[in-house]
This record gives sequence, C-alpha cells and structure tokens, in this order.
Amino acid sequence: MEKKMKSWQGWLLFIGTMVVVFILGLIAASITERRAEVASVFNNKKVEIKGIESRNEVFAENYPREYQTWAQTADTTFQSLFNGSQKEDVLAARPNMVILWAGYAFAKDYNTPRGHMHAIEDVYHTLRTGAPMTVDEGPQPATCWTCKSPDVPRLMQEQGIENFYKNKWAADGAEIVNPIGCADCHEPATMNLHISRPALIEAYQRRGMDITKATQQEMRSLVCAQCHVEYYMKGEGKYLAFPWDNGLSVEDMEKYYDGINFSDFTQKLSRAPIIKAQHPDFEIASMGIHAQRGVSCADCHMPYKSEGGIKYSDHHVMSPLANIDRTCQVCHRESEETLRNNVYDRQKKAVELRDRLETELAKANIEAKFAWDKGATDAQMKDVLQLIRQSMWRWDFAVASHGGSFHAPQEIERILAHGLDKALQARLAISKVLVQLGYTGEVPMPDISTKEKAQKYIGLDIPTEQAAKDKFLNTIVPEWLKKAKENKRLI
Repeated sequence: MEKKMKSWQGWLLFIGTMVVVFILGLIAASITERRAEVASVFNNKKVEIKGIESRNEVFAENYPREYQTWAQTADTTFQSLFNGSQKEDVLAARPNMVILWAGYAFAKDYNTPRGHMHAIEDVYHTLRTGAPMTVDEGPQPATCWTCKSPDVPRLMQEQGIENFYKNKWAADGAEIVNPIGCADCHEPATMNLHISRPALIEAYQRRGMDITKATQQEMRSLVCAQCHVEYYMKGEGKYLAFPWDNGLSVEDMEKYYDGINFSDFTQKLSRAPIIKAQHPDFEIASMGIHAQRGVSCADCHMPYKSEGGIKYSDHHVMSPLANIDRTCQVCHRESEETLRNNVYDRQKKAVELRDRLETELAKANIEAKFAWDKGATDAQMKDVLQLIRQSMWRWDFAVASHGGSFHAPQEIERILAHGLDKALQARLAISKVLVQLGYTGEVPMPDISTKEKAQKYIGLDIPTEQAAKDKFLNTIVPEWLKKAKENKRLI
C-alpha cells in the first residue's frame, strides 16, 4: 500500500526544487555574462592593431584592465625585507662590489631594478651608459637596448638584427622611447604570447629544440626568458647570444665561456679575466621546485584577477610577496605571515653566504694586486687568476639573479658556497706566491668602507662622470623625446 506524501513534505520538495533551479539560473547567467564579456573584449575591439605596435597606450583602448595594472609598475612603494620596488644604491650598501667590478662600468653605478615602466628612464640615468653627446659617442652598443623596449623588435625588423646590434647605443636614442610593455610578449593582432627577441629562439635552435612547440603554460615563462637570462655580446658586431649550448647550470655556462676563451672584462686589480653575469633568473628558477612542478613565472609574478565576469592576468609585475593571497596561497594553505617568513628565512641564509663571499673576494683581488706590485710573474699568478675568475662567476651568477634565493634556494647556496671555497683557495695561492717573492707579512688593506672610498681606491672620478651625465640628461634626452613625439613614436 503506497504512502501518501504529507502536505509539508510536498511544500519542502517544491521549495527545494525552486532553490536548486534558482541557483542553476544564477550559474547559467554568470556563465553567459562571462562569455558575453569575453566576447565583447575580443570581438568589439576599439582599435585594430597590426604589425609591431610599440606604443603601449594604443593597447589600452582594447585591454583597459591589463593596461591599468601594467601602468602600476611605475609604483615604487613596495618594500620587502631585502629590497623592494624602489631604487636603492647597491654600491653604497655593499662597497666591496666596487672592488669586485674594478675595471668595469658596474663599479661606477649599480642600483636595484625598478618596475617595467622605469626601464627607459633608468637606462638614461645610469652612469654605465656613459654620457654621449652625439650618436657616435658612448661606450655601449645598441645591444644594451635589447630588453628595454618594444621599440626594439620594430627596429630589428627595419634595420635587420645584425645591423641593430652593430649600432652605437646613442644611435637609436630617439627611436627607443617606450618602456617594456605589450608588444614585448604579445602578438598585437591576436594577443597570443609570442617570442619577440631572436636570441631566445636561436638558443633553443642550437640545443635542437623547437620553441614553437612550447605549451601555453611554458610560454608564460618563456616570454620572461627573453630578457631575464644570462647573455653575452658576441664578436665585433656585439651580437646578443645566450650561453646555453651545454646546459643552464653555472658550470655548464662556465664551460661554454671557457671553450670560446670569453671574458667581459679584465679585473683592474687582480688582472683576472672575468665573466660578468647578467641576471640568470630563468635558469635559476628552472632548477627550483616550483618550476619542476609546472609553475610558471606569470603564475607568481602576474597572478590572475577577477573583475565582473572577466578573469585576467595582473600585469603589475612585481614580487609575489605583495599579493600572497593571490600567489602563494593559491597552492599553500599556511598563513601569509608563515609563508612570508619562509621566504625571508631562505633569503637570510643566502645573504649570509653572499656577504662572506664578497668580503673574501675583495681581499683576494686586492692581495693579487699586491703580489703583482711585488713582482709576481704570469706563471706564478696563473692559478690565482683562474680561481678568482671561477669565484667571481659564481658570486655574480648568484647575486645577479633576481629572487634566486627563493626560486632555487639550495642551488643558490651551493653556488655561493663553491664561490667562497674558490675565493679562499685564491687567497691561499696568493700567500704562497708572496712567500716565493720573499714577503711573509700581512697584506695591507685599503679603507674601502664606503662606496666613495672604494671608487677612489680603484681610480674612478665619479663627480666628473656625473656632471657629464647631467649635461646629457638636460640636453640630448629632451631632444630624443621631442623627435620621438614628432615621429609619432610616443603618444
């Protein structure tokens, strides 16, 4: 005999059904709204962008959310335990670095990097680019512009890649005026991620790899790898190349450089042939646990945001510590404080090793000069110079990598430890050379307690160089910008 449903049960079933229908309706409406907004973005573009469009402002019409967050890279207020997004004088904080880079432009001026919006401005101001008053002056090649602006791919297309690299830095000053932006990473017509710099493509080809086969997730790191890598300028033409033929580790690249007998400069004090590391961020990150788990650069440095029915990447590229709720906590369940302190702990350990290595390396270079002054021969100093070269390469590889102490903390500490070992070996070898020369006392150390004292010791006249740079900034740069506006290179 069937039971008859009670009236209250019927009402309960009816109300429950209506609630489910209502919720499903909301979900369907949300999906429809999201699809409509996405379609609106891509199907109702206000501006048709073709070819290489260097002006970032043009993209703002079609992609206002991405543009607005990109513009926030001008913000320099973020501060972490070590550095932040504002400019800091690294040489003033660590004068030993002046000694290490004696004979190279970095001993004149080295500041912490700021956001992408400041890329062109910071290149104008640094003493490392000199103070050219004509397009034929200045110590740097046009290659130094490569990663600073979406104007670079345009000029490479117009001039040819080799001809672009061969130019002087000042030759294209009125052409390279838009800071790092949209066209550096996106194909303008479709906004698909693409590689706009040839050096990365060529590095892949030399390793027998096809970069066009990269997945979308891999591309979210590879567009960063166009610039955030170790590189060098090859030959008289200063052709940009990545030393990846043997692999991406510090030893792999050292083997490559040794194989072609390459050095960036000769250390003024020790006379060692030095490899200057640039910023091997991609290489170091690829050795860390996050990359091994498939996490891309953009996942942490450009986390997703949702606005209405639109989900998009936050183009305010900066430290993940500024947005832990949208970066670390997407995967990790710990509190913001715990996660932040985990990062700081790794950084502190690396900094402790780094500071010790810089101290020992500075002493090694000063002691090597003392040995030369005492009459040491090339044969006596051969092993010393090799050890200093190896130690300097490991130190620079580790400290030049932005965020390396978090990306791959074990690898960074290994590299720094090996660098310290070689610095101590170099100092021991110098002491043996000095004994051979009849000197058994302590090597006198100069006062290099400040940046100014260290620069004076290695023979730099910074006030004169700064005066020339100020003249350049007040005369040449305004002319460049005026010409750029006249030629519609700037909006």
